Order: sequence, then C-alpha cells, then structure tokens
Amino acid sequence: MERLTSVILLLFGFTLFAFGQNSQKPSPQTIANQMVQTALAERQAYRWLEDLCTTIGPRLSGSKAAVQAAHWAADILTANGADTVWLQPVMVPHWVRGSVEELTVHAGNGHSEPLSITALGGTIGTPPEGITAPVIRLKNFDELKARRQEVAGKIVFFDFPMDAKKVNTFRAYGEAVQYRVFGAIRAARYGARAVLIRSVTTRYDDVPHTGVMIYADSVRKIPAAALSWQAADTFNRLLDQHPNVTVTLRLSAQILADTLNYNVIGEIRGTERPDEIIVVGGHLDSWDVGCGAHDDGAGIVQAMEVLSLFHRLQIRPKRTIRCVLFINEENGSRGARTYADFAKTEGRMHYAAMESDRGGFTPRGFTTSADSAILAQMQAWLPYLRTARIEWIRKGGSGADVSRIPNCPIKMGYFPDDQRYFDFHHSNNDVFSGVHPRELELGSAAMGIMTYLLSETDIQMPTGTNRYSTH
Repeated sequence: MERLTSVILLLFGFTLFAFGQNSQKPSPQTIANQMVQTALAERQAYRWLEDLCTTIGPRLSGSKAAVQAAHWAADILTANGADTVWLQPVMVPHWVRGSVEELTVHAGNGHSEPLSITALGGTIGTPPEGITAPVIRLKNFDELKARRQEVAGKIVFFDFPMDAKKVNTFRAYGEAVQYRVFGAIRAARYGARAVLIRSVTTRYDDVPHTGVMIYADSVRKIPAAALSWQAADTFNRLLDQHPNVTVTLRLSAQILADTLNYNVIGEIRGTERPDEIIVVGGHLDSWDVGCGAHDDGAGIVQAMEVLSLFHRLQIRPKRTIRCVLFINEENGSRGARTYADFAKTEGRMHYAAMESDRGGFTPRGFTTSADSAILAQMQAWLPYLRTARIEWIRKGGSGADVSRIPNCPIKMGYFPDDQRYFDFHHSNNDVFSGVHPRELELGSAAMGIMTYLLSETDIQMPTGTNRYSTH
C-alpha cells in the first residue's frame, strides 16, 4: 500500500510539474513566430481590406460611406475579441467633388486639347461656364514672388515635380506637396484666378492625384486642380510651343456644412496595468478617388488585426491595447483632435501609441519621437521584430493622428518600404488589387509583435514622467 501511495504521489507531482511547465508564458520569440505565421496563413487583414474596398469603397470625411465604414469596423472589432468598442462622435468637414473636372488648353490656330485633372480636396468650384484665362508657369514660390506683377488675371501653373534623385520618397513628397496645400493662397495674393499643380506622384501615367489644399480667411478663394504627370508634360510642351496659351478650367466642387462622423475605438483590457494604454491605429477616412486601399485601408485593417492576433492567439496583455481608427486625417485632423481632448480627461496614461499610414508594403522599420534612452531599450527588441522583416528602429516622426496624443512618452510610426507608395497615393490607382497580401500581413505581424513587447516590458521612463497625468 505504501508503495502504491508513493507511486501515486510521484505521478501527481509529475503532473503538477508538467502543468507548471506548460503554463509558463511563451517566450517573446515564440510569440513573434506565432504572430507572423498566423497573419500570413490566415490573411485576416487582407480579407477585411477586400471587404472594405468592395462593399464600402472610398470614404471621404462627411460622406455616408465614412459613417458606414465606422459601423463596419466597430462590428469587426466586437466580433474579434475587443472587450469594449465604441464610436466617438466628431464633426467633420463636408466637401463634395462634383461630376465636372475639365481642363482644356487653347494653343492657338484653333487647336484645343483636353488634359487629365482632378480637383484638389477642399477647393471651391468654378462658374458653370468655367474660368478662361492665360497661363503663367512657375517653378516655385520664389519665382512667384519675383514675377508677382505678372500674375493678376492669370491661371498659375506650379510645375514642381517630386525629386526623383531622393531615395526617401517622403522627403521628396514633403518638398512638392507645399504647392498643393498652399498654392492657392500664395497665388491669390497676387490676383491669380485659379491654380494648377503637377500631381505629387512617382508614377508616370495619366492618372491625376488629389489631396488637401487650404484657404486663408484673409485671401480670396480661387479654384485649384492637379494635372497627371503625363498631362503636365503635355501642358509644358504646349506652353513651350505656343507662347499665348489660354486654358478653360471647369470644376463643380462644393463646400457644404460640417456633418457628423465617428472615430472607432476598441480595446482589450490589460490584466496587470489596465490604466496604461497602448494605442495602435490608422485613419478611417480616405479620399474619394480609388478606394483608399493603401491610404489608409491597409493601416486600419493592420491596426484591427493587432487586436485580433491577441485574441486568436489567446494572449491577455499586461497593458490595455486600444485600436483607434481616426476620422478626418486627410482634410482636417478633427478625429485626432477629438481623441486628444478625450485623452486629456480620461484619467489613464497613454504609455505608447503607434500609427500605420504609409501603405501596405513590406515592413522596414519603426520611427519614434521617444527620447534616446527609450529608443535604446526598444532597439534591443530587433531580434524578435526581424521575424516580420523589421530592420531598424530610428528617431523620427510618429504620425499625423497619434502625434497629437498628450503626455504619451512613446509615439511611433510603422514604416514599410516607401518606393511605390506615391504611385498609388490619393488617386484612382489606390485600389485593392494594388495591395499584396503577404506584404500587408507582415505589417500586421510587425505591429503585433511591437505591441506585445510594449505591453509586456517595463521600459525605464525619463525622470519625472507622470504615468497618470491629465494635463
């Protein structure tokens, strides 16, 4: 009997030991492997993106499609493991493109030629008959100032392409986009009747690219449009050959009253530090051309899949993981402002925030505005992140939306390969077929691994960091 009892106790002890061993937390490398393999094999984000693009399509702030997209995302988050999901009301601008976008070049000798254009987001329209005027072609704002006496009564054409010599396409974009954003204000100060720009793109085709432009209350509003790359080249040829070119511009765009849209917020509550929040997000809205597959459909389905990966792999995070899909990033950032105001008064700490808004391409790295001491600690995680093809973590910006979150010591931007992004950006090229499933899903996994490491690691914060400051 004693022998039997000893055997039973031995077996019971072995069972407890085995259970204890099996109940230990998986290693970070195991989690990284599981996230990459699950994302690639199941393609959840890719299926969501297809649904978003085919059933909802473009979702410009102020549109019914933007509201539909908010409810669509909330339903998915609820069904995929979020403990809490809610819609955060945001009053947003309501701009409508209209059906008329025409530019006709009159080159003399009775020759007229239509060119491909698109209205810039936020522009006013022209009279129904259009605006017909001579053209002044300018290289930059310096030349505008130097030739300001020649501008009155003319249509200004800013012929400033993205710099093909730059390897970093976002730097080239930053130089060229100022003519889209501020061109109408600058030209109107000198009496211009309208503004045309060369599309801000890296792709040589006949597809024009839109994007936000702004007005100043103190300056008369004038219409603004972008020519495709090929159309801009044709326009230049006609201007070179015919010194007295005039053009007729017709746009039916309208600026309507602000309307109600929503941020979408869903979270998995942390087990140990629920009041320390890690935001992972993108922007829900897109321009009204294409279907916003890369910008920023890819970003929002990746952010949603981060929560889904935690749910599917049965990972209960130490800190709260919050997915935030911001509305109105493209033409006003009111969703980001609304969320930032909420964060100030919520009484919980935003420990970290990460944004995906550079397309669904192959992972390259993360940029962060965190201080150097935090950055050094995060760089020690690269062996795990390389599982999803992340090569570096560097100083840099985070994103237009998460950058506004107050008192958040770790703000990050997910950085995929950037060489093709501006082929698609803000144009009819930005469709679901332009997104590769493996590239998209590796991005989801990379963001998931980073979120897990942020959740489970106690990073040494700078002296004086107040975890629960509401100011």
